[in-house]
Amino acid sequence: MDGEKQVGHRIDAQALWRQLQGWARELGFSQIGVASPDLSSAEPGLLAWLDAGFHGGMGYMAAHGLRRARPAELVPGTLSVISARMDYLPRDLGAAARGADDGSGVDWIAAEAAAQADPQRAVISIYARGRDYHKVLRRRLQTLAERLAAAVGPLGHRVFTDSAPVLEVEIAARAGLAWRGKHTLALAREGGSMFFIGEVYVDIALPPTAPVQAHCGSCSACIAACPTRAIVAPYRLDARRCISYLTIEHEGPIPVELRAPMGNRIYGCDDCQLCCPWNKYARRSALPDFDVRERFDAVTLLELWRWDEAEFLRRTEGSAIRRIGIARWRRNLAVALGNAARASGDARIAPALAAALPAADGLLREHIEWALAQAPAQACAQVPARVPAQVPAQVPTQVPTQVPTACQAASQSGIEAMPSSVDSETRPAA
Repeated sequence: MDGEKQVGHRIDAQALWRQLQGWARELGFSQIGVASPDLSSAEPGLLAWLDAGFHGGMGYMAAHGLRRARPAELVPGTLSVISARMDYLPRDLGAAARGADDGSGVDWIAAEAAAQADPQRAVISIYARGRDYHKVLRRRLQTLAERLAAAVGPLGHRVFTDSAPVLEVEIAARAGLAWRGKHTLALAREGGSMFFIGEVYVDIALPPTAPVQAHCGSCSACIAACPTRAIVAPYRLDARRCISYLTIEHEGPIPVELRAPMGNRIYGCDDCQLCCPWNKYARRSALPDFDVRERFDAVTLLELWRWDEAEFLRRTEGSAIRRIGIARWRRNLAVALGNAARASGDARIAPALAAALPAADGLLREHIEWALAQAPAQACAQVPARVPAQVPAQVPTQVPTQVPTACQAASQSGIEAMPSSVDSETRPAA
């Protein structure tokens, strides 16, 4: 993008904005807003997070450095950033509990809690149960940009969705789509946090939309609900402890002391969202793209353990899950099966794990050995003797080995509260 262009006297800015909003709704977006590309006030917080090592093994976070906070450096000529929100709660999520649905949409939370409480169920983060969101959003953002170009003339632009060094939550907050919750995710009064965010960087100056006030108040349910204590302070997440990071981004062995708290979560984690009072307002998506695939909301760990690589690739085609590959997928399943063996005593688990040992590489073998050590002695009676792998813990922190479901954790702490006014004592770090 080069040169500077304004939405000037030849174009009615307000009329153009109304058109943009209409196009966005037609494309499945719930809301759009506009932010300035000046994010300089967010730079100190970003640097402090990186300096603390909270990005873990995500080297790309540090490699791009402050480009995340400088849209005009990432895409020269950027004058405005359009931020777009797309709800992803599947239309059929919680169908098993729908009979008790009173219209409030809370049934899906009960269904997720039930899945967490069943140690033999595989829990996959809700956002990943449908089509890969990168593909869904990118195509629709591109269409939105093309419609804008048709209205204003030649337009320099680039679209992003979790695919480049972009401070997406910061931009969404400045554009008035949401505020940053204490779990660091974007939160909206009318939609909770169950939505994706995408951006269009453009080389025309659009009128910015006003930011919204934060409404977390004194509630800290998300902090108490995190199984691995990854939310180290309000608005501060240590990715090295986060189950989403460990099961998706992290390539090596999962720290031993974080394995039991993972429970049956094998791809991502929604605990900090399930307990959030604002998610009673989460909206179901109107798009079939986010409908649940492959029974990912009701599949057992042993069913998934039986998949070989060919079946994994076939079943996850077009899904965000495929990006972690079979090695991490099997590693995650081994941990969850170990937790299930300990919690349920199911005699089928140990033989299934042991059968995979001969073909396992070092990473998988290490996790299978750990999982077998979790099984009751009687369940391992038919399993050949083995030498347990010794794995050093990587994150020296005390976490509970028996973790209640997300909402139980918050309510037992007595701190889950209905949304209230802005918490004047805890605000995002500068």
